[in-house]
Amino acid sequence: MRVFNFSAGPAALPLPVLEQVQAELPDWQGSGMSVMEISHRSKAFIRVAEEAEQELRVLLAVPANYKVLFLQGGASGQFAAIPMNLAAADATVDYINTGNWSKKAIGEAKHYCARVNVAADAGGAYADVPAESAWKRSEGAAYLHYTPNETIGGVAFPFIPGGNVPLVADYSSSILSEPLDISRFGLIYAGAQKNIGPSGLVVVIVRDDLLDRARPTTPSIWNYRQMAADGSMSNTPPTFGWYMAGLVFKWVRETGGLAAMAERNRSKAQLLYETIDGSGFYRNPVAKPCRSIMNVPFTLAKPDLDKTFLAEAQKAGLVNLEGHRSVGGMRASIYNAMPPEGVAALVSFMREFERKNG
Repeated sequence: MRVFNFSAGPAALPLPVLEQVQAELPDWQGSGMSVMEISHRSKAFIRVAEEAEQELRVLLAVPANYKVLFLQGGASGQFAAIPMNLAAADATVDYINTGNWSKKAIGEAKHYCARVNVAADAGGAYADVPAESAWKRSEGAAYLHYTPNETIGGVAFPFIPGGNVPLVADYSSSILSEPLDISRFGLIYAGAQKNIGPSGLVVVIVRDDLLDRARPTTPSIWNYRQMAADGSMSNTPPTFGWYMAGLVFKWVRETGGLAAMAERNRSKAQLLYETIDGSGFYRNPVAKPCRSIMNVPFTLAKPDLDKTFLAEAQKAGLVNLEGHRSVGGMRASIYNAMPPEGVAALVSFMREFERKNG
């Protein structure tokens, strides 16, 4: 029996996609082989790769002057690849810190850049986004990096930053959740394991004029220009993840595209937040304007009931609700593949649990 999986990642995948993969797995398109067994250099797989890229370009309306790369190493690999590709060793780079993943990106950048300026720091409990007017940006920074949606703390930017330097964004936990104007960015990247597909794959969308900035010491498999020239195949790519990503992109398009997806996601999040806010038993720590529609952390009024909550939720078919080890409490990740019925079931369980234990 399928459960409602609220994992932050690897996360739930669309059931129609899983069913298609299951049907095709031993004999992909009459080849007598699994898609995992065919050469990445074959015409058949190159077609898979090109179709996946085209699906994503259509979904996000990616301008022609951007390259779309399908790479390995997840988003964490890009924490190092980005400074190596976009900034000289003696450059200054600006970062905004609004949570655990911002902090990790900042820490990695310090290995590669002479000066990493934290232009704004939400600090402490990571409960909001500092006002852009208060940011202390560097003159002549190579780029500005931020994390639009923090997976752990559930903090989301209610705006896209401005400025005259390339804007770099880690969209791992919010890509494809709503329409996005790619032209506002120099580069966005996203680990696949939340809204795209299996873990290990990372998608990078980078503007053409930034491709010549890479340092001579940048490894070939991290060099954006090299990877773009080689169709993301300078080495053997994560073929199964790439194949599945294409199926997920197609599913998003066939279910109405990003506008329809955004409507469903906002509706799911609204139901959950209204339940939390209308309760004296549950609490969400994030300032309302900065609440994520993808990751919803919450705590119980009686923390000693946390284990009971999780155990009873699991029995009810609601799994992976435990908050990140660094913050505790609960977290419901309600990505694209989480159906409205799953959130409705969670809300019903929460109300009954409060009735019995509040």
